[in-house]
Amino acid sequence: MLQNAYLKRVYEDTVRCNPGQPEFLQAVGEVFESLEPYVEMHPELETHGIVERLVEPDRMVTFRVTWEDDQGKVHVNRGFRVQFNSAIGPYKGGLRFHPSVNASIIKFLGFEQVFKNSLTSLPLGGGKGGSNFDPKGKSDNEIMRFCQSFMTELYRHIGSQMDVPAGDIGVGGREIGFLFGQYKRLRNQFTAGVLTGKSLRFGGSLARTEATGYGLLYFTQEMLRCLKNDSIEGKTIVVSGSGNVAIYAVQKAQQLGGKPIAMSDSAGYIIDRDGIKLDVVKQIKEVERGRIKEYAQRVPGAEYHEGCRGIWTIPCDIALPCATQNELDLDSAKALVANGVQAVAEGANMPSTTEAINYFLDNNILFGPAKAANAGGVATSGLEMTQNSMRTNWTFDEVDQKLQSIMVNIFHQAEEAAAECNAPGNLVVGANVAGFKKVANAMLLEGLY
Repeated sequence: MLQNAYLKRVYEDTVRCNPGQPEFLQAVGEVFESLEPYVEMHPELETHGIVERLVEPDRMVTFRVTWEDDQGKVHVNRGFRVQFNSAIGPYKGGLRFHPSVNASIIKFLGFEQVFKNSLTSLPLGGGKGGSNFDPKGKSDNEIMRFCQSFMTELYRHIGSQMDVPAGDIGVGGREIGFLFGQYKRLRNQFTAGVLTGKSLRFGGSLARTEATGYGLLYFTQEMLRCLKNDSIEGKTIVVSGSGNVAIYAVQKAQQLGGKPIAMSDSAGYIIDRDGIKLDVVKQIKEVERGRIKEYAQRVPGAEYHEGCRGIWTIPCDIALPCATQNELDLDSAKALVANGVQAVAEGANMPSTTEAINYFLDNNILFGPAKAANAGGVATSGLEMTQNSMRTNWTFDEVDQKLQSIMVNIFHQAEEAAAECNAPGNLVVGANVAGFKKVANAMLLEGLY
């Protein structure tokens, strides 16, 4: 419950102006609760209307996407792009293609992206986009036609110095390639920096595929080291999801000596108490685009269970929610704590409900919030933009070292900001305040616009 009169008023106005947008309002409420001690110390924020300006996007674009399937039938989807804040750099944030996409989800993702991008210390503003198009079950040609139609509208609103989209759920290298090809065709110019997550063949960066998952583990390792004098080595780990983030979180966890034993998808989850065989998961998910239940059919001793939420009942030392928003609720948090979890770090965007987060914090569980812990993807996208501007390519190790440095720095920014707000060890407060400070100060210096 908000106590600061200024934040309370702005939140009530935000609720009134954004009816039917629960995800966006959840994200705003969580940030506002963290900001209360900082806002109390800085009355100039109210004088200059900083918080009001922060919760209202610079612009929100909604458009029709018309495409034709392989049988010649025409379909219509809705496209979105929210450009939330560019106080410290061009808008930056992924595109999500999933049936659940709507204005609320795009706005919550864009709002979170402002703080996440700020924490990277790179000159990146916050944005997000996508469509309620479902790429599952579609042929390559159908996805190409959809992407071309989507970009035919989106290209008017993006640019390497204005707004730089990337991938997200449902948008990987294949989709980025189709989108980039259409942008190049429409603009009649090769502008590599307009999209990130590209193929290495036309301006992509080494380590970008691995970046979000690797970054999550770099953050978790530093959190354990500094707050518990511990490490990932020897820890049993449960990872939800089986997409890009989850796969490379498992890979890095194994490299650091951890033992991931469970993964999931939207239908159910697997348990392999001998440790996840990542080559099998990659074959199923990255090559065959199949379902995680096939893992149990191929690996002796592995189990498959219907329903993805049950994954949080598995005893573990570390939990890494890497699937989607609000996948980890209060009951799941209680199960994890009862089973001895020591640390939770978010690989997806807002995967834990507010009630779950508070339960972890109340029980002294180390908790790495998404805007800090999963910033590795956008950080490496920023590094890709740098390489595009320089017309050069760094080695995998060069990018990986920069990524690790950024993630360690993000942890320490959050830790220090939490201490300044008399909330030592509370990285939710720390990440929100540290991300907010940089953006707010830039807005104060730039004046009204």
